[in-house]
Amino acid sequence: MLDSGAGSGRGLKLRIKVLLSLILMASAAPLLAQQGLPAVSVTTDASGVSEYSLTLQILVLMTVLTLLPSLLIMMTSFVRIIIVMSLLRQALGTGQTPPNTVLVGISLFLTLFVMSPVFESVYNDAMVPYLNEELSAESAIEIASAPVRQFMTAQTRETDLSAFASIAEIDELNEDEVPINVLIPAFMTSELKTAFTIGFLIYIPFVIIDLVVASILMSMGMMMLSPMMISMPFKLMFFVLADGWTLIMQSLTASFSI
Repeated sequence: MLDSGAGSGRGLKLRIKVLLSLILMASAAPLLAQQGLPAVSVTTDASGVSEYSLTLQILVLMTVLTLLPSLLIMMTSFVRIIIVMSLLRQALGTGQTPPNTVLVGISLFLTLFVMSPVFESVYNDAMVPYLNEELSAESAIEIASAPVRQFMTAQTRETDLSAFASIAEIDELNEDEVPINVLIPAFMTSELKTAFTIGFLIYIPFVIIDLVVASILMSMGMMMLSPMMISMPFKLMFFVLADGWTLIMQSLTASFSI
């Protein structure tokens, strides 16, 4: 009885909320009509050029801004850099030092450094002519995508492209006209492979230090002492004396050379 009463009470509250929402929408409709808000529409002039309303342009802009983080991850060098930085922190055994905020900041600035030629090409060849009304939106997007596709294709392994092309049931694959739905997953897969390869090479000297310290502690009978606590200062000293941060940055940027 109590359950049925509670259920009917919740149903009554839901109906009241729906009724209030409908009343508010009905009362707001005349106000919106008086203000003359622009409709979401696409018009075509006599020359055949499509013109988009201001509301639609704002909607597209907000959508692009929402998807911008995903585009940054999927189509730039960010994936490789952030994974290498995370693996380096784990190899050092420093826990949360440097913190995630620092690693993401370093990765973002390195991404801007690596992608600066691509961004400059997009800005000079597509953005500036579009702002000067020399290109249409469709032509600007097509021109802007060319250097990005060239960068992604140069960093993608042929085996990954062939694998995703076979999944998409594409028999003949032309590298200059790779579909974007094939290029992006192949590019991300190649970035993951390269990042883990670099991480493996980073891990080797630190694993050797851990093994040496653990062997020394066992030979001295100090089995109750944690080898990680003893090896961490040596790993930090080795990393600093070898100028590890500079080597990592140089190696990462050099790995993207086309």
